Amino acid sequence: MNHISRGEFLKLGSLSLLGALVSDTVFANDGFFSAAAAKVDEGLMKKLILHNDAYVKNIFQKAVVSADVRLSNFRPVAADIAAMTASVSHPKSEFYKSEIVVERLNQAADIMLKGQYSDGTVDAGGNRQSPPDTAFVLEYLCSAAMVLKHNKQKNLDSLKEKLKKFIQNAGEAMITGGVHTPNHRWVVSAALANINSLYPDVRYTNRIDQWLAEGVYLNQDGHYSERSGIYSAVIDKALITMARLLNKPELLDKVQKNLTTTYYYTEANGDLVTVDSKRQDQFMDITVTKFYLQYRYMAIHTGNPIFTHMVNLIEKNPDFAHYILSDSLIAFMENPELQQQIPAEVKLENDFEKFFVLSNLARIRRGKTSMTLFGGNDIPVQIVSGRSSNPNFLMYRKGDAILKYLRLSSSFFRMGYFSSEGIEKTGNKYILKETKEADYYQPLAPEFRKADGDYQLSESKDRRFWNKMDFENRTASNVKKQTTVIEIEENNGALNLDFKVDGPPNIEITIELCFKEGTEIAGATLGEKGNYFLKSGFAKASMGTDSIALGPGLVEHQNVNNLDSEEYTYHQGTLHTDGVHVYITGFTPFHHKMTIS
Repeated sequence: MNHISRGEFLKLGSLSLLGALVSDTVFANDGFFSAAAAKVDEGLMKKLILHNDAYVKNIFQKAVVSADVRLSNFRPVAADIAAMTASVSHPKSEFYKSEIVVERLNQAADIMLKGQYSDGTVDAGGNRQSPPDTAFVLEYLCSAAMVLKHNKQKNLDSLKEKLKKFIQNAGEAMITGGVHTPNHRWVVSAALANINSLYPDVRYTNRIDQWLAEGVYLNQDGHYSERSGIYSAVIDKALITMARLLNKPELLDKVQKNLTTTYYYTEANGDLVTVDSKRQDQFMDITVTKFYLQYRYMAIHTGNPIFTHMVNLIEKNPDFAHYILSDSLIAFMENPELQQQIPAEVKLENDFEKFFVLSNLARIRRGKTSMTLFGGNDIPVQIVSGRSSNPNFLMYRKGDAILKYLRLSSSFFRMGYFSSEGIEKTGNKYILKETKEADYYQPLAPEFRKADGDYQLSESKDRRFWNKMDFENRTASNVKKQTTVIEIEENNGALNLDFKVDGPPNIEITIELCFKEGTEIAGATLGEKGNYFLKSGFAKASMGTDSIALGPGLVEHQNVNNLDSEEYTYHQGTLHTDGVHVYITGFTPFHHKMTIS
């Protein structure tokens, strides 16, 4: 195993990497790169052992999987193997050298081998004989094998051979197998790095170099191509693995930049902003906890106060025990560097404004108030994995009072929610714009007519629908256009919003504000289906002792159903979410100003 010295890490140029994103006050700390004391965090290790043992006890509460059962997901079995390996190998675990655990480990290894295809792969849900999903499984199994490599218990020899057989078989699939998504390349490469550290073979490193030759994309905002919280954590972990095991410290340049961006995307309670993701988490509530090992590793190696802050923040998160303490002992045993105490925390600024230009996303924090503005959907908006399509353009928090999102919808040809074509920043004002067009169509010219009327099935020029109308050869006419401009000005945590929607008259406009479940609303009228309408004046949305004020209101219609585009509603789909909904409505030409504070 090739470990990188601390000196090599300090040559990474952290200051130049982070200077554009971190305030000068952060770097004023003289101890930024002071040598971290190699003292073990005994308190954390005790927690990891206790929780890992609890995990193992839970395994024993479950029946052994029958040999006749065909599994479609092998990650849980691999995770069980890793957890049991940690307990049976750690002298302070109550399962240290446990014969019962060894027996259960062998049973689990047999299950893995039975599920492995001759090409070395396993299935994962709908992904059949999947190289990348096999790579995710190898993350657990290689950690277990590395820990077992240093375990001299004779009764573990059979298990070691079984894991070696599975891992080397899987290695063949990693050498030749393909991938689906950008992050899969680095997951497969990390798996190969792990296999190579156990059973060196130049074919493994050659394949890694083949993938790395494509380049690891990271834009100036600090985002990988999928712009996803879930997969950024995956990529950061994979790059750290390759940097450690292959002596490629240059890969950590990207990790540092992405982890810094993730800091700005993290709310005070650990929630992660994902509105701009191009993957499934753009519609999910997730936390930054999945980045814990990445932040801890980089905090130890760089002393970066942002990373130290994030480690401490995550350790206070309610989900820390579930996602980290329960199954991370194996990682700390495989890589003892993680056991070191992190540097002392330096107080960071709690007041910033960061505009991520390429993502068209702004993050603003003023004390306990934080704001997110977003206008970076992929145009044209399409509902598909790999494209950004979230209609939420504003999120606002003040302590426990949370405006989950603000959206604007128009009944203009049932084209649904406003989706900005980027963000223009002028002074402290952010301007979001969108133009929608819808067409009608003229008769076909004589040369395109067919006596039987059997024309090509094609998409309309405005991309709203398909029909056997041969739209390509028709002239569009009666073109209707609607232009929406939203100006947002921030002033010490308060937002002034100016909405303007112009185009055909009498189009229904709906401003939708969704607050966190349990929010109490005062000043608005409760209507049907539990919706609130702010007819005039101001309302207050409260959670505990914190509250958000909004208004003035306007209600000219109460048709707040089917706000999604026909792309959703045709299939009875919806983007409507749980929460407490407050509506402001009107008709075009629409001009309304309001504040949120």
